Amino acid sequence: MNDTNSNSGGRSADGALATNSGLAPAAGALDPALAAGNRRPLADHAAQHFGWQVSDGIARITLNRPERKNPLTFDSYAEMRDLFERMRHAPDVKVVVVAGAGDNFCSGGDVHEIIGPLVRLKAPELLMFTRMTGDLVKAMRTCPQPIVAAIDGVCAGAGAIIAMASDLRVGTARSKTAFLFNRVGLAGCDMGACAMLPRIIGQGRASELLYTGRAMGGEEAERWGFLNRLSDPARLHDDAMAMARDLAAGPTFATASPRPCCTRSGR
Repeated sequence: MNDTNSNSGGRSADGALATNSGLAPAAGALDPALAAGNRRPLADHAAQHFGWQVSDGIARITLNRPERKNPLTFDSYAEMRDLFERMRHAPDVKVVVVAGAGDNFCSGGDVHEIIGPLVRLKAPELLMFTRMTGDLVKAMRTCPQPIVAAIDGVCAGAGAIIAMASDLRVGTARSKTAFLFNRVGLAGCDMGACAMLPRIIGQGRASELLYTGRAMGGEEAERWGFLNRLSDPARLHDDAMAMARDLAAGPTFATASPRPCCTRSGR
């Protein structure tokens, strides 16, 4: 006697397609295999090199080395790149907020853990590092979730790039944003600055910042369009979260749709 349910892909007595676990999902139900491959929540992700929290559709990344003004390391670069790449499959994340612990956003690459070792690397390893930093920016710009940066105090080097790669920026008057790559012997075009910064603040202003490496104060940054709004330091976190909640409460698909268009339009 033949058992019509014994083989994966066969048909049951009522004509429904059978799967390895039995009958196919009812009409309108999401196939578990499809969900497993494309819906991977990140609320339970345990970040190793920065703070991570997901609540009510808002993910918060906190660069949490305040004693050193929240610098990046090889490890934090790689983990942040990988996390943003995973965002496209995270149904529980609608908006991302990036902030620094304490009174500073991010001082860029750690002088002792990145800048020092870089001067000793050969060309292939330098290229590996350059690709990793560029891939972080690409991952930020291609994930579907809008990104809000909360900027206070020092926002320099790679920290300025992370702020630039975000969609919206809330900052304080005391914040100082500096694309100071040329001051440490690196190209001012690092991590896409020469492509993205002119689109935010204009060609002439971007040229000034990239050529001189000088810091842009908070009020100047808001006047030039780099900051969307200024906030009191005591309210910075609350204001950034309020902006994120407004985005999370809106139509997620419609909000995400312009992101790739804005990214590609300048190419």
